[in-house]
Amino acid sequence: MALLEVQSLSVRLQTQRGPAEAVRGVGFALERGQTLGLIGESGCGKSITALALMGLLPEAATVGGSIRFDGQELLGLPDADWRRLRGNRLAMVFQEPMTALNPLHTVAHQVAEPLRLHQGLDRATARARAIGLLERVGIADARRRADAYPHQFSGGQRQRITIAMALACEPDLLIADEPTTALDVTVQEQILDLIADLVQERGMALLLISHDLGVIAQNVQRMMVMYGGQVVEQGRTEQVFQDMAHPYTRGLFGARPRLGGSRGSRLDTIEGQVPELADLPPGCAFSGRCRYALPACARETVASRQRQPGHEVRCLRLDELAGLSPGVNAA
Repeated sequence: MALLEVQSLSVRLQTQRGPAEAVRGVGFALERGQTLGLIGESGCGKSITALALMGLLPEAATVGGSIRFDGQELLGLPDADWRRLRGNRLAMVFQEPMTALNPLHTVAHQVAEPLRLHQGLDRATARARAIGLLERVGIADARRRADAYPHQFSGGQRQRITIAMALACEPDLLIADEPTTALDVTVQEQILDLIADLVQERGMALLLISHDLGVIAQNVQRMMVMYGGQVVEQGRTEQVFQDMAHPYTRGLFGARPRLGGSRGSRLDTIEGQVPELADLPPGCAFSGRCRYALPACARETVASRQRQPGHEVRCLRLDELAGLSPGVNAA
């Protein structure tokens, strides 16, 4: 039995324009020690999926499908049961550390809080453990700086502190939502190496959310490409990179920056914008931006098909586009 099993997950949000399907039929499984990447543009449903897994969706959201964690169904759990899981067996590193950290409490207090709540440690013991965690994630002179406040740390240091908070109770599943956004390249690499080391050291399952193909390529065993609330392609990371079968995946690949490009050259782009959730067509959500789309693509429900064992793609023209180079842009 997998540690995490997600089946036909759907999330409907209430917007000013009416109900919007933010997540549509997402399914995957994660074993202990496995790493899975979720990639796509902003607005494609990545963070909503993560919030659903953590039970942190808005009250007005309607959730369907199934989320089973270590054999327990999470959808429909009372709030008290969710609170016993969050920060204990399920933990999340949020995209922006300044919104995840409380400016009114010291970092030692915030890292120690889950230890006191979930493990019943006394104040002194929890503080000592918190300082040890801060040292483990690379906060220099952690004993002296433990009583400092979040604004007294750099962006990279604040992200390390949120990782220390997430790892305090040694969770079984860690969700990292864009953990390196707005960090410089050197700090980004340090943070990702730190997460990888801790996952390997503690045998956690990791769901890493990013919009950066390079981050996904270097840090996860399997990946899912998401667009319009659906997973349009998924498989082993090397499998997907070697055979990018969905036009959207090709478009992401074509739009990435390249070393050695001529000065002043423009990056390839995917034409158009991510559609509003309330405007998604009944068929493929990417059809309005795809150069290969047929009228039927927007109308017909597109089932996920197996490209090769373990590699699934949701595209009506999968067989016809099979011979295209993986680098061909979608628009």
